[in-house]
Amino acid sequence: MSLKIIALIIAALAGGLMAVQGSLNTALAKFVGLSGATFIVHLIGVVAIALFLIIGIGEAKLGSYLRAPWYAYLGGLFSVLIIYAVAYSIRHIGVAKATTAIILAQVSTALLVDHFGFFGLKEICFTLYKGLGVLLLAGGAYLMLMD
Repeated sequence: MSLKIIALIIAALAGGLMAVQGSLNTALAKFVGLSGATFIVHLIGVVAIALFLIIGIGEAKLGSYLRAPWYAYLGGLFSVLIIYAVAYSIRHIGVAKATTAIILAQVSTALLVDHFGFFGLKEICFTLYKGLGVLLLAGGAYLMLMD
């Protein structure tokens, strides 16, 4: 199996996990509040990644942290905002509608990041087909969001 196929399968699994994670975070927030749920989720994440590193899963070059540009650390802040926003959205509009809005915004933003090569990433040009894909995705999102 090619690396591209494996990467697509892993991405699809991550997408499915994101929908379930948002649902679980929303369920937890009913008991401990949104900020409490966001805190607990990140605390569990820290413990989980620490265990991964202890048993040798993955790679960590933590001694090189000073070489990363300042903006690379915004992912931690964004993670908190994302978990909070997803749980809030799911609580008010449901999993399918929240996920639809998330995916449309995520793909649109990803196309900009690819096209301009933000954050030192490889530039991948925006094409007419990609634009058409976003329009079709937006049309599908519109249909999903209708009541």
